[in-house]
Formats: sequence, C-alpha cells, structure tokens
Amino acid sequence: MAERISLRLINAQQGYQAINTAWHRAKALLMAGHRLVLELRPDTRSNEQNAKFHAICSDISRARLAWAGKPRTAAEWKVLLVSGHAVATKQGAEIVPGLEGEFVNIRESTARMSRARGSSLIEYALEFCASNGVELRESVQWVDPETGEIA
Repeated sequence: MAERISLRLINAQQGYQAINTAWHRAKALLMAGHRLVLELRPDTRSNEQNAKFHAICSDISRARLAWAGKPRTAAEWKVLLVSGHAVATKQGAEIVPGLEGEFVNIRESTARMSRARGSSLIEYALEFCASNGVELRESVQWVDPETGEIA
C-alpha cells in the first residue's frame, strides 16, 4: 500500500481529475480492508516562500545583528521573526514554563502556514531588515499574498 498520496488542486477541472484518480486508488485499498483518511485543507506556503524566508534569516545572521546582547543564528532569527510576526498580526504569543524551568515560546508552525500567511511573514521579515540596515543577498520587493509568488 502506498503510504501517502498528496494532490494539489489548482482548478475545478484538474481538481475533479485528481479526486477521481484518488477515488480509484482509495476504492481498491478500502475493498482490501485498509482504513484511510481523506483530508482537504488550504494549500500551505510554497517552496519558494520557504527558501526566501530561510535566506532572509541567514542574511540577518550573517549581518551579525545582535539581539538580547549577542548575534543570533539563522534558526534563532527564525524563532524571533515568527514570534514577532504573530504578535504584530494580533495572533499573540504564548510563553510557557519548559520542562526544566526555562521559558518556551509556543509558536506557530511555518510549515503549516497558508500562502497568504507565509507572504505576510516574509513582508514582516523584509520590513525588519529594512529597519535594521540588514542587506539582503536577493532583492525581493513584494510577495503576492494570494499566490505566494515572489516578485
């Protein structure tokens, strides 16, 4: 049995064909006694958005911009930007005591962000860079919130 099938639906005609194909695969598995899960959800952020956001985090880290008294890694900048973006967009932040008494920010997952949310995060990160004099390797002026495409 195939472990997983994932189909991106982009228009009604293609969506119908994809769902029809999925039904034929599912029918055989169901008749053989397998249990399946069908999930329909909005598409998540694109690979281009993911690559751009991580490049921005790397650029901030490479600029040696200090936060809380010391330069931060790209991974640390990712946490800071995602947390700041959540607060700036009124989603809030949740800080909880960790397992060893440390404080932990329970932040939103970038992998599960919609394309529009991913675009908003990139715009937030670009504004942060502009406000803090961080030079970017790639010039990105705008990210379309509907398609997630970088212009």
